[in-house]
Amino acid sequence: MWKCPKCGKEFKKINQSHYCGEKPKTIEEYIMLQDEDKQGDLFLIRKVLRQALPEAEERISWSMPTYWKNHNILHFAAAKKHIGFYPGSEAVEEFEEELKKYSVNKGTIRIPYGCVDTDLIKRIAQWCRDTGNHA
Repeated sequence: MWKCPKCGKEFKKINQSHYCGEKPKTIEEYIMLQDEDKQGDLFLIRKVLRQALPEAEERISWSMPTYWKNHNILHFAAAKKHIGFYPGSEAVEEFEEELKKYSVNKGTIRIPYGCVDTDLIKRIAQWCRDTGNHA
């Protein structure tokens, strides 16, 4: 067992990624809690999603930034080496050819830091909104 020196929580994995203390209430707060070198890509994704889904509400759901309108449209989250982008399995199937440059499975797209394709993210977000397929 590994115990976080900041918050005292215990985990099976050494240096397990987690939130110490109170969870973020907004997407901006979530991003600001991430490592500084990851924040630029996270803010970029947020900007693209706000433009693509102007009517969607920004929320934190399942401890992740979420875009919501009558249901969760999609989520994203910071990981150690990539950004997890969660538009749902139907979106991953629909954009399969364009997603070959990323690691994907089920409803998850792993976007390495520094490799954010803003046009693709915008199109996926709008497809999720327009089709009703969602995370």
